Amino acid sequence: MKPHWVIFFILSVTFTSTITLSLNPSSSSPSSSLSELQKKPDNQTIYRISKQLCWGCLTESIEFLFAHNLVRAYKWEFPLMWDFELEKYARWWAGQRRSDCKLEHSFPEDGFKLGENIYWGSGSSWTPTDAVRAWAGEEKYYTYATNTCEPGQMCGHYTQIVWKTTRRIGCARMVCDDGDVFMTCNYDPVGNYIGERPY
Repeated sequence: MKPHWVIFFILSVTFTSTITLSLNPSSSSPSSSLSELQKKPDNQTIYRISKQLCWGCLTESIEFLFAHNLVRAYKWEFPLMWDFELEKYARWWAGQRRSDCKLEHSFPEDGFKLGENIYWGSGSSWTPTDAVRAWAGEEKYYTYATNTCEPGQMCGHYTQIVWKTTRRIGCARMVCDDGDVFMTCNYDPVGNYIGERPY
């Protein structure tokens, strides 16, 4: 087993047990109610785990990772790990958008090799949390029972964030020449397979 998978496994077990204990300190009691186990995860725990999964990252990268892992934790999905190769790719694509800030994917239509979410904001104050919040906000358009988006709405950004088999992420934020912000995140393995549910 590769060392990074061992580390991922240990952190995943720690993440799961820490959240369970923080949500239900008396979990050893068989009389624990299901509603206590389904409480929202603790933000401080998720931030600490995200920071551990982003060794050597700067604040912006940790913010991207924490915001994603917070959304995933609400669906009890494993936290994502930061991947510097994915970050390098995201930085390259954000650099390509510097001159026009065009909301455009790095892959041709239907040619995705990685999962990719993109974001544009008018003005230079938009943060990684703003982008993830916008993508996660699409949850309201997603119906799990039918595994579909509401007609005329998008929900693929949200489903990529919570996709059950996605493990790694790398993102970049660019203030374009016109003063607007372009952000992109790449995910591996890719999600949003037709006919499959995200979680």
